[in-house]
Amino acid sequence: MDTATFKLANGYTPLSLSSPNFILPEDKRPFLSQVPSLDSIPIINLNEDPESLIKKVSQACEEYGFFQVINHGVSEELCTRMMNAVSDFFDLPPQERGTLFTDDKTKPVRVSNYHIKGKGEEKVTMWSETFAHPWHLVDDFTHLLPQNPPQYRGVVAEYAKEIGALMSRLLSLISNGLGLDKDCLETRIGENPRLVTQANYYPPCPDPELTLGLPVHTDLNALTILMQSQGVIGLHVIKDGKWVAVDPVPNAFVINLGDQIQVLSNGRYKSVHHRAVTNKELPRISIAMFYGPNKDTMIGPIDDLVDEKEHPPLYRSYLFADFLAEFYKQEGTRRMVKEVFQLQH
Repeated sequence: MDTATFKLANGYTPLSLSSPNFILPEDKRPFLSQVPSLDSIPIINLNEDPESLIKKVSQACEEYGFFQVINHGVSEELCTRMMNAVSDFFDLPPQERGTLFTDDKTKPVRVSNYHIKGKGEEKVTMWSETFAHPWHLVDDFTHLLPQNPPQYRGVVAEYAKEIGALMSRLLSLISNGLGLDKDCLETRIGENPRLVTQANYYPPCPDPELTLGLPVHTDLNALTILMQSQGVIGLHVIKDGKWVAVDPVPNAFVINLGDQIQVLSNGRYKSVHHRAVTNKELPRISIAMFYGPNKDTMIGPIDDLVDEKEHPPLYRSYLFADFLAEFYKQEGTRRMVKEVFQLQH
């Protein structure tokens, strides 16, 4: 990737911060010098014995909402090809990527930029570009994807199959950690799940203190499997009320819980705020594979995790379509979507 000539598909050239379109209001800046590195985010070896594995996953879901997995069964060679294919996509000329550019986040295949609302209604664009599209474990989805780069369709289909198997295994472990049958979460999230791939590209930034790569957010789906560039820190998560930087671990995936698992677990497992930051020297790519319910699925605390005395329901049940509507309504803000569905006790 020739970062010196990288242009966003929306026409911006993120080579300087002279444009106010990228500069955050002071109260929303990352203050990177105050962010410690966190090398103690749980790193879980999926080859461990089942009892120990379930315990560690459950503890990570309760205390962090994030963990990393190693020995996950997806080959390093395939991960490298997937990362290269995404890099090649962002290396396409901006006018070619621009044919997919849209501000409509409901479009299934799109190139876009995130933004937040600055002073008044002014939009501040994030220092990144995202490429989103569906994925599926068994159904053919590749005809929806662009034909360039030529290897992209084949690689992402192969990668999706492996990620789908890992997703099912993780959902089983998370279910068992809640004391539920292994297929409980997968069943409750429902048939025809909402499966989205989102690749993010972050060019080097002249002053990372003035902008963000992705705004502060929680994931709206149920579960995310994230692969990120090695040797470049960009992911920050909230731990005990403070931002911490998550060091990438070689050949590991970052796993984070989305809002739907927090609701389904009646608040026992956490979907926490996180963000992406930039740096001066190196480009960074992250590839998120999202798994969530479809819009017609009813979501609410699982009955076995609720009792009226010690564990009353924390959320009302809702159609996921209503959750999505609230999500889009809060565009540009620090979204607090699941809080809208909280019950008052």
